[in-house]
Amino acid sequence: LMSSGIWQRGKEDEGINGFLITDIRKEVNRAAKLKCNICKKRGASIGCVVPKCKRGYHFPCGIQKECIFQFMEDFRSYCWEHKPVQKFPHKESGGTSQCTICLDLVEQLPLYTVLKSPCCKNAWFHRECLQYQALSAGIFFFRCTVCNNKDEFQKEMLRMGIHIPEKDASWELEENAYQDLLQCYQHCDIRRCLCKKGRDYNEPDSKWEIKRCQYCGSRGTHLACSSMRSWEQNWECTECKSIFGKSGKYGKRKKHSLATSEKTDGTTSLLEEPSPKCPQQSPGSHRSFLQSPKVLCQINSSPCLPLQHTSSNRVTMSLSPLMSNRNCSLRKRHLRNQRRDVCSILKELKLQVNTKPTRLNINEENIWHSALKGFRQRNFRPTNTIEVVFTNCKNRSKTDTSATSKYHFFQLLMLHLQNSPLFEGSSAKNLSFNFQAVKENLYFEAGKMIAVSLVHGGPPPGFFSKTLFNCLVYGPENVKPALEDVADVDVAETIKKIKYANSLSSLQSTIHDCYEFLASAGCLRPVTDLCDKDMLVNDILIYHVIKRILSPLESFSQGLKTLGVLEKMQMHPDAFSSVFCHRPERLSAETMCDLFTIHSSSDVNKVEGAEFWMAYLQDVESGESLVTLEDILIFVTGSCFIPSVGFDPEPTIKFLNRIYPFGNRLFNCLELPITMTYERFKNKMDFTIRNTLRVEKE
Repeated sequence: LMSSGIWQRGKEDEGINGFLITDIRKEVNRAAKLKCNICKKRGASIGCVVPKCKRGYHFPCGIQKECIFQFMEDFRSYCWEHKPVQKFPHKESGGTSQCTICLDLVEQLPLYTVLKSPCCKNAWFHRECLQYQALSAGIFFFRCTVCNNKDEFQKEMLRMGIHIPEKDASWELEENAYQDLLQCYQHCDIRRCLCKKGRDYNEPDSKWEIKRCQYCGSRGTHLACSSMRSWEQNWECTECKSIFGKSGKYGKRKKHSLATSEKTDGTTSLLEEPSPKCPQQSPGSHRSFLQSPKVLCQINSSPCLPLQHTSSNRVTMSLSPLMSNRNCSLRKRHLRNQRRDVCSILKELKLQVNTKPTRLNINEENIWHSALKGFRQRNFRPTNTIEVVFTNCKNRSKTDTSATSKYHFFQLLMLHLQNSPLFEGSSAKNLSFNFQAVKENLYFEAGKMIAVSLVHGGPPPGFFSKTLFNCLVYGPENVKPALEDVADVDVAETIKKIKYANSLSSLQSTIHDCYEFLASAGCLRPVTDLCDKDMLVNDILIYHVIKRILSPLESFSQGLKTLGVLEKMQMHPDAFSSVFCHRPERLSAETMCDLFTIHSSSDVNKVEGAEFWMAYLQDVESGESLVTLEDILIFVTGSCFIPSVGFDPEPTIKFLNRIYPFGNRLFNCLELPITMTYERFKNKMDFTIRNTLRVEKE
């Protein structure tokens, strides 16, 4: 490469990397006549590129004599007298600094063994350290260790003779290097495990599901073994409890956790609404409806008109004036209105979907890879009707319709995405930076899956942070992140130390302690006053939360543009934040009552039938029934959640002269029996729904 008398005259596959065999032999013969000016032996094929210089040398001799070899363009070589030298102000020379690679001291002198970053004022390196890093990082990852500048830094290092190979980074070439990170901890560490199938047994959506410690993630428990009623409850292992107990922070964290997750009045908190996981039993709550709702009725199949003004074709009940926490109720009602707006918008987008089917073969045990394969298949079109077939479920009921499988698939997919390495954070999540995912374009696929799920009947995501949502809607340059957006505990602690420093000396001491982190983030700035800490904190937050994930964010945004979802989000940000940033509201009697439209024939007492139905919903919600509201919804529609786009067709109720209730999932119709008493109506509902779902599950 460095020999002065040979050129690459062939193609890449000719000779040796384009150097023809005849040319190589000629160069060998030419070099045999030339003597090295360093070792005085023959074979010196390399000469200084300066025209008037006649020095020639071997490559190893040139390295020893501190010649410069430029591994770019014409592969020029400079002797020890004519080699390029870095120029910097005289006031910067003479001192010592720290090499940001090996952290040893380096003299700030224009020496061959010392190199200065062209983009950072105080970044100095040993040449040997830089060369090792370049060989390891390759051309795609070799950059300034302080500010992450790539183009300017590489250009200067190539000029100064650093060889940057055109290859991927060494850590990316190691096979299965990150395999251990893909394994979730699945073991019950409670002293007395109650599961008969062992500590490693894990059954999702049941009391035997393993919940990991919310702080360390390296300890687990079955829900039943820790008397946890819901998957949404937080759990901490004994080690983490002792750490927080010693620091005095555990009590505060526990109090905050209870304040956001538990309910003192039977209502769901607006900021911490439950996840879309299907619970085993609806939570008990105070009756929020009048005990005897009065409904005005018109015969001849006309819809009931409630006492209060409501939307047409809905049988509703007025809220109890005794409901506590009126502000929370108003916020929840506002969220419902926003979700109705989103439903109308998504129905417009759904008009793009045609009747041509696209079949997805899904392995429930490997939901991500089978979904990814389906979405990437050649004939997949987001505008086609999606049909889902579970390939590994031998016991799946034959009564499962295509819609039922589709609901279940999108629910599993959204749950997987929420807990995947593509996102970071506890409840409100931001995008993480995963180079392998960027390389495989997984952020685009994730955005595409969420968009398709919303339009085709999937559950609302509900796990986005406000910062992530605003970045998607308003652009990252217009978003100011907060400390709560930092998922990395160490980074968060560093920011807190800087933010709460109460004197200039403590601030400077903190900056000195975290110098490496600030240098790698490109956030080093001169601090001369205590008020400078606010700008420094802001710089760190912007880098860690936004700048670090710009590439994944762009890819994710492109995926969300599928079917026009992102465009609608940007047009209606307030409405869409209700489905992206808030957990789906747990089913209530009011929600179920508003969901169904009641139809009846002229010979049926519609008012009495509606009273039985609404009284039954109240009993189910308060825990006085053997079934849950989710069971009722599954019985009728095959889904345990209400899709963001709504059901198609909309759920209806018919009162007919039949013995037992029947859920017609093809038409989302609940056919109810006509009974003389409420007790008989309730017993028939409990018996039919319980046994139907039990048989389907078995």
